[in-house]
Amino acid sequence: MKQQIIKAIEAYQVIYIYRHERPDPDAIGSQAGLAALIKANYPEKQVVLMGEDDESMHFLARMNKDTDEKPSGDALVIVCDTANTERIDGEGSEDGGKRIKIDHHPEVESYGDISWVQTESSSTCEMLVGLALEGESVFKWQIPADAARLLYAGIVGDTGRFQFSNTTPETLRCAAEMLEYDFDAAELITRFYKSEEKLVRFRGEVLTNFTLTGNGLGYMYITNDMLERYRLTVNESSAVINSFSDTEGLKAWVFFVEDTENQNYRVRLRSKGPVINEVAQNHNGGGHPMASGAKAKDKKETEDILEELDMLCKSYKETPDK
Repeated sequence: MKQQIIKAIEAYQVIYIYRHERPDPDAIGSQAGLAALIKANYPEKQVVLMGEDDESMHFLARMNKDTDEKPSGDALVIVCDTANTERIDGEGSEDGGKRIKIDHHPEVESYGDISWVQTESSSTCEMLVGLALEGESVFKWQIPADAARLLYAGIVGDTGRFQFSNTTPETLRCAAEMLEYDFDAAELITRFYKSEEKLVRFRGEVLTNFTLTGNGLGYMYITNDMLERYRLTVNESSAVINSFSDTEGLKAWVFFVEDTENQNYRVRLRSKGPVINEVAQNHNGGGHPMASGAKAKDKKETEDILEELDMLCKSYKETPDK
């Protein structure tokens, strides 16, 4: 599969790389990290990063905002870290001559002429480390330090600094491979977790006001008034998702973020054991068993989600080693 993807990259002069909307470090890291690999080894190729530019991710990479072009029939399209076409950020992903899907999420929608889905990987960036090493050993690729930095960042982000259960021996081997290259990993992590004062104060309000049910479900409503008071965007509010994750007795937690622009609620779900992605799938979302997202059309739907999650936590039996 890796060699098929590399041969497709070699066959096309113009390559458009996409990722999912509202990107996280794995989405940006895989998209921009793959672009850095291609540019370093095929400098004559044109590589375009598609999707909305996210200021909070500028320490990793910026998108190609200077182009309104869409792929044509003689372009290769690669979509990273995106389980279904609805979540692809940017127009024209279906218009290229060939489309490749590279993703580690559970399969929601099968798409692409080549589809490389590897759910046992911690992140799409972990998968792309494997692609980079295959390119190095078989195709004489060079791995530039910037690509190593971006792929390492995506692994760190999706494993919560190697604290989440998706961290495997292979994850650590891939991270160690990238640390062989010349970038400042300590500075990168500092930028990852540095918070503006407004976010620190916002986190304090969340810690003061979240609710914990008797079944071990934590939840918090983020209203538009709160976002305006702290001068935060809906996307920026995601920085507090793990604020109370170390609370004793907590099994799963959910944030409902009021999105007045789209007239719905963003739903962010996390878990320490109960499988939550099925709940997300029931409400216009999806994701991983322990980390998912969804959308609720109104307050009543958020209450339905709370009821489903609370029953899930009630029925969840912890194993003795947890």
